Amino acid sequence: MNMERHRQLSTADERRETVLRTAIGAFAARGYYGTTTTEVAKAAGISQAYVFRLFPNKESLFVAVVEYCFVRVRQALERGAAVATDSSAEAVLSAMADAYALLIRDNDLILVQLHAQAAAASEPAVREAVRAGYARLVEYVRGASGGKDPEVQRFFATGMLCHLVSAIGADEVDAPWTRTLMTGIRHY
Repeated sequence: MNMERHRQLSTADERRETVLRTAIGAFAARGYYGTTTTEVAKAAGISQAYVFRLFPNKESLFVAVVEYCFVRVRQALERGAAVATDSSAEAVLSAMADAYALLIRDNDLILVQLHAQAAAASEPAVREAVRAGYARLVEYVRGASGGKDPEVQRFFATGMLCHLVSAIGADEVDAPWTRTLMTGIRHY
């Protein structure tokens, strides 16, 4: 009896998802300017030509990575809001902050966000992706929490401070200035 094994081929969408996940690590390590599509292709186990079939250029790949990261953040915030202890803005924002703190244990996500914010200063397509991502997140957080503008602003400001604390390894330094920066910040 001849038993044939059928290999299931990846669809373009599955390949695209694989490239995005792989590119997060590459862009986290070297940023927008320091990462090549060749490095992303090699890490994903595909040819550079195939990367260009999925994404027309490095800018569109990076923008897709930034958008993918915003989706992951939104999903984490949704999970947090779903488990809030009550429906008060304070409880919902706290639960979302906890979910975000768990998400950013993956340091690559933070680093991509930091690189995206830096690249947004000079790259219009990246700037637009970052603006659109934050616009969607701010409106989601406002709607899900019922928080007023100052509460929502504080939520995002604390998130930005979490990025800084993580990026500089402030938790590895026991000093008055690090304790000041880290007061009230959840870190996993």
